[in-house]
Amino acid sequence: MPNPLKTPLRLWRMTDWLLATLALLVVVWLMAPHQLPVSVYKLSLVTMAAVVGYWIDRSLFPYARPDIFLAGEANAEPLPDAAAAECGTDDVCVLAVADGSGPQLMAMAMLRRAIIVAAAMLAMGLGA
Repeated sequence: MPNPLKTPLRLWRMTDWLLATLALLVVVWLMAPHQLPVSVYKLSLVTMAAVVGYWIDRSLFPYARPDIFLAGEANAEPLPDAAAAECGTDDVCVLAVADGSGPQLMAMAMLRRAIIVAAAMLAMGLGA
């Protein structure tokens, strides 16, 4: 079964937002062309803050990435001590979670990451 996240439709998922952004950039260019560099500067700061927030989350919680909790949901087995010690941030670890709480743990990890990224973006937006 093909992975739905790898289909070509994923590339066009946010096309409407891209078109709206381009239309607003044209409006800014027509109304106040001298403000276009400021808009691009602020956009670059916010996107840079999103990337920094993501990497802050990955470095603070290397063993609690959202994808880890569902990696072995169907066949979750405890890792041997030697394998657990060797499992680093570059490897996909299969974690055994008690009584099927993997989806809840994944949701909490995703929420944690979203809060950290949003805080970084807000801090960059307010500070610039």
